[in-house]
Amino acid sequence: MLRKLYLTCILVLGVIIFIFTPQRLSAQDINDLKLKDYRPESIYNVPKTSISKAKFPVIDMHSHAYAQSKEDIDLWIQNMDAFGIEKTILLTYQTGEAFDSIYDLYNQYDGRFEIWCGFDYTGYNEEGWSEKAVAELIRCHKKGARGIGELGDKGYGLLYSKPTPAHGMHLDDERMRPLLEKCGELNMPVNVHIAEPYWMYEPIDEKNDGLMNAGNWRIDTSKPGYINHEQLIQTLENAVKNNSNTTFIACHYANCSYDLDILGNLLDLYPNLYADISARYAEVAPVPRRTRKFIEQYSGRLLYGTDMGFNKKMYEITFRILETADEHFYEIEQFNYHWPLYGLNLSDRTLKKIYYENAKKILDGSN
Repeated sequence: MLRKLYLTCILVLGVIIFIFTPQRLSAQDINDLKLKDYRPESIYNVPKTSISKAKFPVIDMHSHAYAQSKEDIDLWIQNMDAFGIEKTILLTYQTGEAFDSIYDLYNQYDGRFEIWCGFDYTGYNEEGWSEKAVAELIRCHKKGARGIGELGDKGYGLLYSKPTPAHGMHLDDERMRPLLEKCGELNMPVNVHIAEPYWMYEPIDEKNDGLMNAGNWRIDTSKPGYINHEQLIQTLENAVKNNSNTTFIACHYANCSYDLDILGNLLDLYPNLYADISARYAEVAPVPRRTRKFIEQYSGRLLYGTDMGFNKKMYEITFRILETADEHFYEIEQFNYHWPLYGLNLSDRTLKKIYYENAKKILDGSN
């Protein structure tokens, strides 16, 4: 009896040791870990730079009306002052009374914000729509709008402007021509969001490099009327080519961060095209040598932007990526990718251009 009890105790003890050994716990945790919960921390002993202010004065060419109260706007301006941001461009998407309301709220702050409007697509399938939309554009310009944006087309047609999306109508549609021409006459730059990062068009599976965001931003390629990434870039090129007197800003590197040669070729061909670098810091920072070479080469055509709110941590990570040579660091909460980031260590000459000089040319109408 005692022998049987002894053997039973030994067996139970063995099971306990097996279950609770570090190797077993590690295997269980890894098998149960979800990608969305993966939070790697770098163990490399490398420089870690904290940026409290941009190296040179800055104009933020891509933001939105995030703050809705005087208190929040005051806090925003405090953060702008702390990081050396002279002015922020607000892409409101709006027309009509909604635009007027945003304009009246932000125009009180001594030129710290510049407010841009959208296009009114209401009735875009009806005869005479272009003329009505141009009339509203002129009205917004008289109110104080100094640019257009952000327009947006991810494959199904123009959708960002309020109050109505224009499904099935793309930037190079003939109905858009009178509006884009009028923008040139009024010296109103057009900020346009074409496509999404390429991961969002690929299968959402184990091979998708950007899976953590690809799943959230997935583009449904089966929807009727859908056009693909390459075709979307072509609509941008057509519009830029056909409206040579209008300045276009392709935001987010024209969503060509996976292949910057695509954007580079467009910049080579069309002097009226610029690109902002907003909200794609995490998409380019994993390939710092390639990205640095591109930005240095096209430093006269790129614009700093954020598009990620107005908190201090957001500003700090953008300047860390652009200014430092820091290696293998993570910013998952801000960007939601699992991969490490690297500083681009841009030259002073390039920083001055993308932070301020290029934007000043556009805003002053001397580009």
